[in-house]
Order: sequence, then C-alpha cells, then structure tokens
Amino acid sequence: MILKDKTFVITGILTDKSIAFATAKIAIDNGAKIIATGFGDGLRITQRAVKRLDDEIDVLEMDIENTVQVQEVVNQIKDKYASIDGALHSIAFSPTEAMGGNFLNTNVEDAIKSFEVSAFSLKTLTNEFLPILKEGASIVAVDFDNSQAWPGYDWQGVAKSSLQSIVRYLAYYVGKNKVRVNAVASGPLSTTAAKNIPGFSAMNEEWNERAPLGWDTKNAEPVAKVINFLLSDYSEAITGEIIHVDGGAHAIGGSMLPE
Repeated sequence: MILKDKTFVITGILTDKSIAFATAKIAIDNGAKIIATGFGDGLRITQRAVKRLDDEIDVLEMDIENTVQVQEVVNQIKDKYASIDGALHSIAFSPTEAMGGNFLNTNVEDAIKSFEVSAFSLKTLTNEFLPILKEGASIVAVDFDNSQAWPGYDWQGVAKSSLQSIVRYLAYYVGKNKVRVNAVASGPLSTTAAKNIPGFSAMNEEWNERAPLGWDTKNAEPVAKVINFLLSDYSEAITGEIIHVDGGAHAIGGSMLPE
C-alpha cells in the first residue's frame, strides 16, 4: 500500500463520479486517511458522497475564497492530526457569462472570478496549508489540457493555463520546504463540473477517436491512480510537472475543436 499511514485533504468530492471521489477511494485502499472539504450548499452533497467511502471521514467546511475559513480548517486539522502529507486541489468555477462562446463579451469581474477560484486558489491552499505539511508532502491539482483553445471553455481555459503556471511557481517557492506541487491534466470526464462546459458532449466522442489508448469519459480511475502516484513517495523527485492522463490525445496532431 503506497500511501500507508499518510493523511491527505481532498477537496471537490461531490459525487461518486468525480475525480476527487475516485482519488479518495484509491487512497483509502492504499492505506491513507482522508479529510474532505466542502462548502455552502455543496457541503451536504460532499457529506453524503463521503459516506460511501467511510462514515468516519471528517468533512470540514472550507470556502477557498475565504482565507479566514481556510485558516480555521488548518487549525482544526492541526489540533486533530498535527500534520498532513498533502492535498488534492480539485476546485474550479467560472460564471456562465465567462463561458459558452462569450469570450469577447466577458467582463473583467467574471474573468477575475474564474482566475481566483480555479487558479489562484491553488496558491491559497498551498500557502495556508504549508505550516501543517510534512516534509515530503505533495500538492496535486486537477487540470485540463489547454495547449489549444476550446471554444465554449473560454475564460475557464485561460484560468487553467494560469493554474499550470502557478504549479511551476509554487514548485519553486515551496521546494525549500520539501513540498512538491504538480498537476494532472485529465481528459474529459462526465463529472458534475463537465456538465457546465458548453460543447462537452461533442468533445467526448472525438476525444475517444483521437486518443491512441482510447478514452472512457465515465471512468475517473485512471486519472485518480496517477494522482495517487503523485501523492505517494514514489514521485519524490517530481515537482512543477503537468502529467497528461488523457489516453494520449494531447500528443496527437489535428484539431478537436467544435465547428
């Protein structure tokens, strides 16, 4: 069990179809303890989903935009667990006005909201959690390939590009603390978040055709397995990296852009 006796914070567990849920399940199967977070109306959804994993998992309320609340969560974890071995950042949001082909008409406030929640939040989580991260700890962010434009994805795509850059800068600045920061660029999955992406259903079929290994949009386990690898000591010398888990689609030429 590659995560035996380790403890991780997992954000973003909403349903049993999510990357975060699959990550938590595999981590538990590999000997880890899990602390889940949720907030607002989604907190109860997270609590229900987590019960499918283990009734004894702590679910803490944490709005990543509320620094005081994040600090309170850090204090709660410190009081009960002393320290943790890492965290999964599975947090993203864009206002509807910032997606769906509205790129040219998006106002700066909605673009900033996309950046703040989907990208800057990785810095918030890493920086606030730093005092309770053990030496050798690992932070992993969930990403989506943004090496090309995806019409409809719009400012969320810009935010994901920012997320990748933040991964690299964080890796530099927290390396002295022996903390690793990486991201996993997943292929499209039929998650709650994906339902809010315009044109997502059309993307699915073409992705499967293009990926050399094929791609199952209903199976988050391949992505979760790589996340668990990055959380484990087996990736002790990897940081600042973006690993694509997409059936190889990112490496194949040609356009998958909707017409």
